[in-house]
Amino acid sequence: MNKRINEQLNKKNNSWIGQIIILITLMIILAWSASCIDLGGYTSAGASMALNIVKGIFTPDLGFLFNLTPQGVPYLLLETISIAFLGTIVGAVISVPIAFLSATNLVPKPVAMIGRVFTMLIRTIPAFIYGLMFIRVTGPGPFAGLLTMSFCSVGMVSKMYIETIEDLDTGILEALDAMGCTTFQKIRHGIIPQLLPDFASTIIYRFDMNLRDATVLGLVGAGGIGAPLIFAMNSYKWSQVGAILIGLIVLVLLVEVGSSKIRNKLTRG
Repeated sequence: MNKRINEQLNKKNNSWIGQIIILITLMIILAWSASCIDLGGYTSAGASMALNIVKGIFTPDLGFLFNLTPQGVPYLLLETISIAFLGTIVGAVISVPIAFLSATNLVPKPVAMIGRVFTMLIRTIPAFIYGLMFIRVTGPGPFAGLLTMSFCSVGMVSKMYIETIEDLDTGILEALDAMGCTTFQKIRHGIIPQLLPDFASTIIYRFDMNLRDATVLGLVGAGGIGAPLIFAMNSYKWSQVGAILIGLIVLVLLVEVGSSKIRNKLTRG
């Protein structure tokens, strides 16, 4: 009995030693990372710039915020939503065959490995790089943003689709097969009901991500509200910057609330 107690005490002491070593290692990494921070560029002009940005947010250009012309915030936000939505739908549709060809429970492993490598290669390229590439091909505008969102969506959505397909309950398919159901009936009543909620939840989640990415892509000329935002900042029109940021905040909050409710409904039934 005493031997077991001593063993447990030794294990506890060893665990504390390991935790201390990990803590010291993390502190060393943190100190080394902090040494790379250079505060030499901070000047009083930077503080003044930050103050002007805050003032612009709290004193937005209401005429620009409620301008319903193509140059106004509502139209630019609508264009951003359209880019994100269409990019998500196109990417989700393309991801379906890729996911089925990459699922190890449906196709041979060599074929599945090719599909997985393809999706991995797509995911390795940032959205910003895709935007710059497609702008060179199609020119600046919403279409370049649409193509960028589509490619970025394929990388993530197909990965989530693959995991959902591989988690299929095969017992349902075996039961339908025992009942004499046709292949179409097994797909209709055994596969689609299992995949649809997770697929829809993944699409909604990706739309949230694309909405934010579409704003950033506007900075490189891929349509949306990003370009007017950077132009207003370069021109020091902080009231217009405030109007754009307020529009973006309201838009993201509305989309977040709506998508969260839809995802919860899909998950809980």
